[in-house]
Amino acid sequence: MRLSRMCRGLAAVALLASAGLVLAADLDSTLQAPVAPIPDNVFSRLYHAYADEWGKPTPVADPNAPPSRRGTDQIAPQPEDSPPYPFTEWPYGGSTTIAAALPNSVDAPLQSALLPTTSAPGKWLEDQHIQIYGWVAAGGNLSTAHQYGGNNPAAYAYSPNLLELDQAVVYVERVPDTVQQSHWDWGFRVSGIYGENYRYTTALGVFSNQFVMHNHFEGYDMPMVYGELYLPQFAEALVLRMGRYISLPDIEAQLAPNNYMYSHSITYVYDNYTNTGLMATLKITKNWMVQAGISAGTETVPWNAKIVSLPNGYVGQRDPGTQPTYTVCGQWQSDSGWDNVYLCANDFNKGNWGYNNLQWFGGTWFHKFNDQWHFGIESYYEYQKGVSSVAAGYGGTAFQYMVNPPPLANCPAGETECTAMAYSALGYLNYKVGPMDNITGRLEFYNDERGQRTGYATRYFNQAIGYQHWLSPSVELRPEMAWYHSLDAAAFENGNKHEVAIASMDVTWHF
Repeated sequence: MRLSRMCRGLAAVALLASAGLVLAADLDSTLQAPVAPIPDNVFSRLYHAYADEWGKPTPVADPNAPPSRRGTDQIAPQPEDSPPYPFTEWPYGGSTTIAAALPNSVDAPLQSALLPTTSAPGKWLEDQHIQIYGWVAAGGNLSTAHQYGGNNPAAYAYSPNLLELDQAVVYVERVPDTVQQSHWDWGFRVSGIYGENYRYTTALGVFSNQFVMHNHFEGYDMPMVYGELYLPQFAEALVLRMGRYISLPDIEAQLAPNNYMYSHSITYVYDNYTNTGLMATLKITKNWMVQAGISAGTETVPWNAKIVSLPNGYVGQRDPGTQPTYTVCGQWQSDSGWDNVYLCANDFNKGNWGYNNLQWFGGTWFHKFNDQWHFGIESYYEYQKGVSSVAAGYGGTAFQYMVNPPPLANCPAGETECTAMAYSALGYLNYKVGPMDNITGRLEFYNDERGQRTGYATRYFNQAIGYQHWLSPSVELRPEMAWYHSLDAAAFENGNKHEVAIASMDVTWHF
């Protein structure tokens, strides 16, 4: 089975690499040959969608496109460019970007190939402002760990010395027009993901048995299924989002194109991932935004409130963490756009132990020094109450029969349950080498005080450096080197090593 996973990962990397080489070679020969009319079919347009932007930092601009953002009296100037960064606006969750989002804004190769058609599906998609796009991300790592799962608690490549399909993702979405202020608009997103990374988006009750009951190496999920309503009549604008969505704060994200680096911090891996509920985002002024929401909890869904009776004697909710859960956030951005502070009480309720019922309080700060340098800093405190101790185990709980249950806590001697907390400090420093190249450094401290997040009660340090190179706006390479250290207990190589060094790289190919 391990060989099969390596073969699939190798095949994915080889396919992306070979496609790039063929495309580059064809492009060179095309530039030297007489220009011939482009055949009018989907496959030809798809090829030229890649070829026309190869080696360029941005797609060809459409001179007839409407303004893509409001004036600087209503929104700060765009702080960064993508490439080489994974975003153009400082990230915030729970809403389409207010004052800088347009329908049909994604100029993806597949969309470019489909839309010019005069019959279904291209014409219908264009008329409805619906986009279909995605990417394939494949990578591998070389590690000083050797056992299966030996990189863990480092994740998103938790098993050492493997080539793997990280994620194949498809989006179907309609982006509401948040630039105009004359009328309401609507949008939606339905996403699908397949690959090793599904385990980091899993919510109990949504395709979750493949992970919690069977621990499949690769699997599928739908981390975002939501609708949006844009209402410009409230202050600068109000956006309502309802459904399953990515949790709000964080420098990083589960989706490969939204990260500086291939690997992830421990801070992010043991954080909140998705919520299912309603989120309201109000842009009050050019500088201030507030958010408030209610959900079923973290990594859970409303139907997990159902009462179950298990053979171990447990009678109660399928997930004890499924309960009304609240979110309150605020963001401030400077007039120049060079500073952005985003503070959140991301999830809070009664706090009792659930599948992943994290009470999360923290925030991020982005600061731009000049056109080459910027940093992002994140810190949080999270906890759960009444977590069963390692000594007491899972007997008589809702998690006893899971293959991948939520970890237990290293409680004080004699206590069968306790409050388990963790806190972190994370920083990313970025240097823009050029329009298609960036260097990123990561420094992190993480304290899993009771071991409930990572499985080991210890403090961690993580240092990493990575290089991001874009071959075009659709193809990115991210080689890097990371070092992880656990101070108080051996956490790596399945609890046998205090440190691990991991060299890794991925390829992300958009379509």
